[in-house]
Amino acid sequence: MASSLGNIYLDSAIKRLLTYKTLGDKTFVQLNDEDFHYAPNEVSNSIAVIIQHVSGNMLSRWTNFLTEDGEKEWRNRDTEFDEQKLNKEQLIALWEKGWKCMLDTLHSLTEDDLLKTIYIRSEPLSAIDAINRQLAHYPHHVGQILYAAKIIKGNDWQNLSIPKGKSEEFNKGMTGKK
Repeated sequence: MASSLGNIYLDSAIKRLLTYKTLGDKTFVQLNDEDFHYAPNEVSNSIAVIIQHVSGNMLSRWTNFLTEDGEKEWRNRDTEFDEQKLNKEQLIALWEKGWKCMLDTLHSLTEDDLLKTIYIRSEPLSAIDAINRQLAHYPHHVGQILYAAKIIKGNDWQNLSIPKGKSEEFNKGMTGKK
């Protein structure tokens, strides 16, 4: 039985999002408690603050996704940007809580749900558009996390993708897998 276009889309969205979660997870392994709280200046966010924000966003957007506005009354977005001095274990638990909420919701959606109208801050969006919005939002923040971690770790950073100067070698390895 062939998959429907809607199910293919949902599977693809989940796959892409999990790719970014994995990048974050692999970054956190390389960091200690102090690293999570480094900010290069007063207008920049630490990795801890980014995690707080992403988790808060995920919990707000994905809780009762089809039936309530994505900006919940109980969310206090501004406090997500305050340094809460959580340790690494607490931050990872917060990260996991947000991702679980989102992934559970995405796994529960059906093809028929994708064209339903949902709301974020009273703005009507198709469920597909809302998912795409988050597909742009979360990778943006994961990129910030990776960039900050690379600055923090310097030469001790363990690359999560193709290292500089190794593209040709990587491509040859991929060709050999065909």
